[in-house]
This record gives sequence, structure tokens and C-alpha cells, in this order.
Amino acid sequence: MQPILIRPITEECRGRLVSLINFERHVHRHLDWHSPVDWIGFTPFLVAEQQGKMIAVLACPPEPNPIAWIRLFAVSNPISPERAWRELWPVALEELSSYSRVPTVFAMPLNLWFRSILEASGFSIVDRVAMLAWPAGNLPKEVGNRQIAIRLMEEKDLKAVEKVDRAAFSPIWQNSYMSLEIAFRGAVIATVAESTDGVVGYQISTITALGGHIARLAVCPDVQGKGIGYNLVCDVLARFLQRGARTITVNTQINNQASLSIYQTVGFQNTGEEYPVFRYLPT
Repeated sequence: MQPILIRPITEECRGRLVSLINFERHVHRHLDWHSPVDWIGFTPFLVAEQQGKMIAVLACPPEPNPIAWIRLFAVSNPISPERAWRELWPVALEELSSYSRVPTVFAMPLNLWFRSILEASGFSIVDRVAMLAWPAGNLPKEVGNRQIAIRLMEEKDLKAVEKVDRAAFSPIWQNSYMSLEIAFRGAVIATVAESTDGVVGYQISTITALGGHIARLAVCPDVQGKGIGYNLVCDVLARFLQRGARTITVNTQINNQASLSIYQTVGFQNTGEEYPVFRYLPT
């Protein structure tokens, strides 16, 4: 059996990486706004090679630290996913341990084969993310709030948006400025809720095969419960209807009662589709 070389991925691997992701069967990609190639240059992002051929990759850089999602795990046919993981995961853990704050690793597997690998490696389920859908129909009425205006997001809002995001979410779900910038540039509809004190809420939405998708919604904790999140949702539904979207979807944690209450009040229904969230605690 030929030896397997593990090394950090480099820019010259970009073409082979894209081919591996697009043409192999065993590919896990994290559900976020980043392309896997965005993580080239971040650590750890490892490639396994055999006789000079790329056979597997694993990317789990902490961003923002100390949270590291498994962003990519892809395996080529000559090697089993289980063996590829055994080769790559210990090296990734060693690199993660070199950070001044050792990150906690999370993963949201969409396939049973990867879920089995995580369970066998000491990962445990700590949360679940549910999919909800709103069939385009009658728009709900917005709640009157003259102190809050909803407008399209501008790039200059991103610093304030990052501040809202950090205040509204626990570390596992927070987005860095880099991620929010990528999300903003790729959004089909991005809006902010603004008071005289500045931006107090925002939403970022994308287009999917089903129609529209509310990818992110956040409101500052000190003004939650005043209809701001509800109005942001109502506003983006109206904008999607103007674009002809037939179905709008959203994902949220099953224990996030505040978000679930907003979406259910507006008329979103649970589709029954759920994704487990796994965590690996560093030793």
C-alpha cells in the first residue's frame, strides 16, 4: 500500500480541489456563505496525497476563534471516508491545539456516512437545526413601530451589523465581519432595521431552487420583543413576492424559541427536515 502524505493545502491545489468537490461522492460542505476555496491559506486546511494525487481534504479553521466548524471534508474513490478521516483528523487536532485559545469544533453533517464518522470520533449532538417554509400567499400585517425604519442594507452598515450579530447570538452561531461581508455581497435581499440610535436588527436573504431563503435574521437583545424581527420578516416576504418567489424557507435551531415564535406567527411551517449539530470538546 502506497504511503499517504498529509500537508497544508496551497493555492496551486485550487483546480484539483474544485474537481474533488464537484465530482466525488463523499463530500461534506458546511452550510454557510463561503466557497470551500475561500479557506485556502487558513489553518487547518489539510490535503491527503497518494502518489502525488489528491485523495482527501479537511478544512476546519476557527473563524471566528474559538469556534471551528468543519467547513469541508471530501474524499476520492481510492480511499474510504473512514480511513481518510483517520489520516487527517489527528493532524487537524494537533494544528488546532497550537492556537492560544484551543477552539471547540462543531459540525453539521447532512449525510449519514459523515454522521457515523463523527459519532465514532467522540463528537456528540448538542443541537438541531430545523427547516421551515412559508408558501407564498397573503402577507401578514406589520406591527406599527414609528421609531424603527427598515431599509436596504449598505456596505457601510456592516460594522454595525457585526455588532448586532455578536450581541444576538451565542459564539457558536456568530459570524465574523469577513463572513458577513461575503453574505452581503452574495445576498439577493439584505435589509436593516434602524432607530435613532443606529442599526438594531438586520436580515440577509438568498435565492434557492425553492424560491427565497432567509439566511440570517438578528435583533439586538435590548430591543427584542418590540416587533422588529417580525417586521423584518414581513418586509422581506413582501420583497420576495414582488420578485415572484413561490416559497420562502428559513433554518433555525429547534431550541431558539424567539425565532420560532416569529416565523410561526408569520405563517412558516416546519417541513420536518432537521440537521443535527455535533460538537467535539478539546482535551
